[in-house]
Amino acid sequence: MAELTGHCFCGAVVWRAAGPMLWTALCHCEDCRRAASSDYVSWFGVRRQSVVWQGPRSFYRSSEKVTRSFCKTCGTPTSFETEVFPHETLLYANTLNDPEIYEPTAHIFWSERLPWVRVNDDLPKHPKGLQHAAQSGKRLLD
Repeated sequence: MAELTGHCFCGAVVWRAAGPMLWTALCHCEDCRRAASSDYVSWFGVRRQSVVWQGPRSFYRSSEKVTRSFCKTCGTPTSFETEVFPHETLLYANTLNDPEIYEPTAHIFWSERLPWVRVNDDLPKHPKGLQHAAQSGKRLLD
């Protein structure tokens, strides 16, 4: 995949990144759900240096090691960056211009899923997330 592209709801923030997606996952953690106002979030990782942004973004330090960005105009969540993975940017799959190219490979923070969320897939269901695994010397997704 040569290039990935996307934008926020109003189109004021546009991004592009050199592919490929490094990993994909559906996150059920409370922080992501609240930040996106969603049942869970469809993430994918790309090389941080490959992302080019245009438009007015706001930044929010949501925890000690995490910064999230949003469109200043419409409020669409646009990215997640963590000091645990300094060379990656996490992008929301639903901001892709072509969201059909996204395919999740796992559920993360399955232990925090909402009790009424029902999924009918055979994807691995990890109780914690990528940062927790990395800090424990493990890698969940490739």
